[in-house]
Amino acid sequence: MDPSRIREKIGRFRILVIGRANAGKTTILERVCNTRDNPEIYNSAGEKIDPAVLKASKERGEHNIENEMVFQSNPGFVFHDSRGFEAGGASEFEMVKAFISSRSKETKITKQLHAIWYCIPMDEASRSFTAGENKFFSQCDTGTIPVIVLFTKFDALYDVEFAKLRKEGRSWKDARKLAPEHAEESFANGPQLKFLKEVRWPPKCHVCLPNMDKYDADCGTLMERTAGTLDNEVLRQLFVSTQQTNLEICMKYGVER
Repeated sequence: MDPSRIREKIGRFRILVIGRANAGKTTILERVCNTRDNPEIYNSAGEKIDPAVLKASKERGEHNIENEMVFQSNPGFVFHDSRGFEAGGASEFEMVKAFISSRSKETKITKQLHAIWYCIPMDEASRSFTAGENKFFSQCDTGTIPVIVLFTKFDALYDVEFAKLRKEGRSWKDARKLAPEHAEESFANGPQLKFLKEVRWPPKCHVCLPNMDKYDADCGTLMERTAGTLDNEVLRQLFVSTQQTNLEICMKYGVER
């Protein structure tokens, strides 16, 4: 089917973004949508919410996962935000679980949830999975909705490896050059991927995202991995034609935007 007809039929590609506070979620969405502007927020009825009202709700600790986040630079994506389970404890987890369940039962593809991006920051001191994340991957069956784990702030591991290389006597220049490669090798054999392989409901795939704080950061791998998890050909065509950061995957899947 022609991508323009797919967009006309389905509308927007819907993604749930889960992650702790300061996991870099908003920054990644800005890079994906190629913007520095704040998103507009709409309620489930499609009515735009005043930023002042949102701020007040946030200060009271209120959060509505049904709200839709849309960047005007790419309105083809609609995002739902979850704060991560530490923020609201058991209630937040049950809210996310219910949201995923209800969206998976939607008969209209326009209302369905199409993918889940689970953000885990690598700048945390322990860089380990929290109890909430453990709970999600052991208790939350997302059915046919693919989960992609985003290891955000991955460049924090570069600093760790840089320090090790300097301690081994490498020059500043060599250590800085070798640190990314060493970080990737160390991560590949580390506890994070081992954990994801052993959980009851493992993600479809993962992606490491360094330097997302830079405006020209590359989201191409995230786009390619997400497209690769979509079994529904129509949804894959919609996603590929909606994303604006990776022309190569448009060519790969034969999509004209």
